[in-house]
Amino acid sequence: MLREAWTLAIETLSWMEMRGLSEPLAFAKTVKQLGIDDPDALRFARVLVFETVRRKNFIDAFINEAVRPSRIDQFGLGLQAFLRLFVYSTRFSKDWSKPDLEEAETVVKIVRSILGWKTLLSVEPFLGVLLTQKPSIIFAGKDDEARVAFQTFHPKWFVEYCFRLFGRREALMFLESATSALPLYVRLNTLKTSEDKILKQLADDGTEVEKVKQLKSGYRIVRTRRPLTKTNSFKEGLIHLQDKSSAFAAEVGNPAPGTIVLDVCSAPGAVTAYLAQLMRNEGKIFSLDYSKRRMAAWRKEVFRSGTKIAEPVIADGSSPLPLNVEADVLVLNPPCTDTGLFSRLPSGKWRLTYRSIARMAELQWKILDNCSEYVKEGGTLIYFTSSVTVEENEMVIERFLKWHPEWLLTEIEPELGSPGLRGLDKCQRFYPHVHQCNGSFIAKLEKNRQIH
Repeated sequence: MLREAWTLAIETLSWMEMRGLSEPLAFAKTVKQLGIDDPDALRFARVLVFETVRRKNFIDAFINEAVRPSRIDQFGLGLQAFLRLFVYSTRFSKDWSKPDLEEAETVVKIVRSILGWKTLLSVEPFLGVLLTQKPSIIFAGKDDEARVAFQTFHPKWFVEYCFRLFGRREALMFLESATSALPLYVRLNTLKTSEDKILKQLADDGTEVEKVKQLKSGYRIVRTRRPLTKTNSFKEGLIHLQDKSSAFAAEVGNPAPGTIVLDVCSAPGAVTAYLAQLMRNEGKIFSLDYSKRRMAAWRKEVFRSGTKIAEPVIADGSSPLPLNVEADVLVLNPPCTDTGLFSRLPSGKWRLTYRSIARMAELQWKILDNCSEYVKEGGTLIYFTSSVTVEENEMVIERFLKWHPEWLLTEIEPELGSPGLRGLDKCQRFYPHVHQCNGSFIAKLEKNRQIH
């Protein structure tokens, strides 16, 4: 089991480094490539990968101190992956002051058999240093922002950004929240059967849930006997994995049965499926996304849910749409920096730069500006992202309202999140450390008057 797990972990990190893939994509690609199906190996490898990537800045700095004057990026991809995983498994997951030498030797033997003893020769002289080096070496001579960046495992630029946006105290709580796992949430799919029957099936599956009071069909996972995707409830389409902020965004749209809905940037399909559920499978949903690969995932999710009213459209939301519709409701979840998802997808924080925010905000503006033209007078627009930056959220909405006076920002009920920033308190924000869910932003607008 250990050899399979370490093989998976090394190969996954190598794919991530080489292709810039996210953890789930790289892990799925590696599992398929190696054909490993041992559940214990898969579970252990997943932990190794995610927890190592989460701490990448600290681990790389720690390794660079040990291998001076060399640097980790001067080694091959396999060795880079091994060194990072070695530091996490022997130091971070243990007592820093009491490294387990016997376990470290076992790991080295396993990796010799994976990468080859000749390959490992170039780094073996440094392994003893990595086992005994004190973590305090990383903080020597660093300023406050750099120290916090290493303590909370974030890029320094993002720490500085959060300090400016939230203030130091609130920023620290937000940054620290990304070091721990968030609760999992599911939505019960009443298109298939009643809520009571789904709850009974969940209990039979060994899954205990707790109702999220402000949501119609949202539940928090308290404990589960096995992975949710392996349960009968999931296989039968009775439940969908959906964060409570995402489920809330669909509910805020409140599409009535029989209406026309435009769901833009809709893949991988959880929002489309919930919109159909709220509409009781009556009406029409046009689900648009630019990516054929992502729409393949959309088709699976929508089919599993029993949705019958959704039509997929592969198109770029920033350009004129191949549709002649006037929607009652537009739900727009544009591409974003995903700065609210660092707890679930830690690799995202190492790919971003400060310039990424401005580039993404401009794309979001183009999609919002373009797609709003397809909403009828009196219609509703829901704009939501998985980001906490003001540039991608409040500032996009401010710009939109300035250029489109026929649109009005409206209250969101119930008040499940925190008020928006920059005076846009009708919007709602979600923070991992406050709301125990993905960081996100939701704005609701209505097209209430015609300007001549």
